[in-house]
Amino acid sequence: MIKIIPTLLVLGAALQVFAETKEVTLYTQRHYAFDETIHEKLLEEKGITVNVVKASADELISRLEEEGANTPADLFMTADGAGLDRAHKAGLLQPISDSTVIALVPATLKDPENHWVAITNRARVIIYSKDRVKPEDLSTYEDLADPKWRGRIVIRSSSNSYNQSLMTTIIAANGEEKAGEWAAAVRKNMARPPQGSDRDQIRAVAAGLADLAVANTYYVGLLETSEESNDREAAAAVGLYFPNQDDRGTHVNISGIGVVKGSENAALAEEVIAFLLSEEVQASYPENTFEYPVNPAAGWSENQKLWGNFKADPVPLSTLGELNAEAVRLFNRAGWE
Repeated sequence: MIKIIPTLLVLGAALQVFAETKEVTLYTQRHYAFDETIHEKLLEEKGITVNVVKASADELISRLEEEGANTPADLFMTADGAGLDRAHKAGLLQPISDSTVIALVPATLKDPENHWVAITNRARVIIYSKDRVKPEDLSTYEDLADPKWRGRIVIRSSSNSYNQSLMTTIIAANGEEKAGEWAAAVRKNMARPPQGSDRDQIRAVAAGLADLAVANTYYVGLLETSEESNDREAAAAVGLYFPNQDDRGTHVNISGIGVVKGSENAALAEEVIAFLLSEEVQASYPENTFEYPVNPAAGWSENQKLWGNFKADPVPLSTLGELNAEAVRLFNRAGWE
């Protein structure tokens, strides 16, 4: 016997499924595999599907500008605070309205008008050879310009946003003239032309190609827990030093997120942000990406605890965007490729 299902019931079921479909489109600079795990968890727990578009921050900002009101993007995420500031200044983000989200994030880690918030922190530190450098020989970022380090430093390209943001803090602390002198002196102290990733700089120090490197802390954690024995050995051969602890503090950058202006799914986008800032998700970052959590209720991983506590530079993150062009100009003038 063939069972006839009333048309209205089929239509009703279809409408219910449609109503329950929740999707957001995320434009992101981040490239970490663990983010996919978080998106899967978001779908499982909240029923929200995240459609991901990956590119550099500048490429995504250009895309948002070109798409205008027709953009499919609901969320914009970067791995650097300067990118968020540029997006905000370009009028591409709208204020986050969820007071709970805003309250979770410290004032130094969000836009003053709440156009974006940090999701994770990452400190940019000095990596040193345990065999050839003593911690007491180290002090500040400024000290990397000292001739005693001639031919002993490796660091990645000046086109890298992490270095550009570090440079903006040097400008903010010391002025343009001294910052330019610092860039030129550090360039003279390099053991090789800038090349490779932060992990490559750490490996170079471990291999004896240099004595010092500048890298983000989480790359040390990734090497410490790598499946490759060579990477674990490299991490064991180096030490991690937090500069400028006797004055302004160590440079801390962020990975952050904002709601795209005109998003038709703004409420859903804010729900995603709230999920990313929840204690459970925040506690998962230190254990998997080795980034520091933003939510103060989330703890650090054992690796991070071993690296030690540190004082962070309180410079407003908006400074990273405001001084970015000047940082690039000074790097270019110094011949820092």
